[in-house]
Amino acid sequence: MPAHAVDFLTIGLFGAGRVASQLAPALVAAGHQIVFIWSRTPAAAEALAAHLPGARALPGLAAPLPPVDVYLLAVPDAAVAPLLAAVPWPTGARVAHLAGALPLAVFESQPAVRGGVFYPLQTFSPGRTIDWPAVPLCIEAADPAAEATLLALARSLSRQVRLLSSAQRLQLHVAAVFANNFTNHLLGIADTLLAEAGLPAELLAPLVRETVQKALAHPPFAVQTGPAVRRDAPTLAAHEAALAAHPVWQDLYARLTASIQGRL
Repeated sequence: MPAHAVDFLTIGLFGAGRVASQLAPALVAAGHQIVFIWSRTPAAAEALAAHLPGARALPGLAAPLPPVDVYLLAVPDAAVAPLLAAVPWPTGARVAHLAGALPLAVFESQPAVRGGVFYPLQTFSPGRTIDWPAVPLCIEAADPAAEATLLALARSLSRQVRLLSSAQRLQLHVAAVFANNFTNHLLGIADTLLAEAGLPAELLAPLVRETVQKALAHPPFAVQTGPAVRRDAPTLAAHEAALAAHPVWQDLYARLTASIQGRL
């Protein structure tokens, strides 16, 4: 069921990767029509379009571009500006990128386009099901009509829709990297250390769950635990010595310890 009923919208989707593959079916389930999919890998566009009623793979970017209510750019950040320059956009086209750190100003080179941002704050991996009604969708547009279209589209998917400036979205993206990407990397380090000791990764599962649940229920700095908080110098020294075979991780351990203690 859509998070919020809105008018039917037609969509042109650029990209057929992890985000597009999760977003496109959700948009169709919400009652919208994916008219076409373009990808720099044509086979990927064809494969995704095959699973979406009425959608077709766009073979190239030559004019005229099929008319739709909104064009979504689900491509890597670095590909947005070149794509904007390469596509023969219809005058007044509503075009939105899905990037967290890319400012609205990227559209300034295309004055005929009504640019916007449709940023889903979520991590996308193959084989994972996304709970779209719970995903924050961050919207930005200078043009009121483009903003209204993007808000309507977002509200058809999610219960958490916010208007954010480019500066706010950048700060949110940095925070998300700490919360998601860096946390996942640290879990990868922990998994490797356990494997080197011949221990199963599931030993940490209850601890990780409790840590995340506690951090979501309380201000995380207020519930910090561990040898750094206790200023347990012998344990800290033993841990750093145990990391001698991994000097980069040893340095990371020392830096994180210093960061924790700097909050005390």
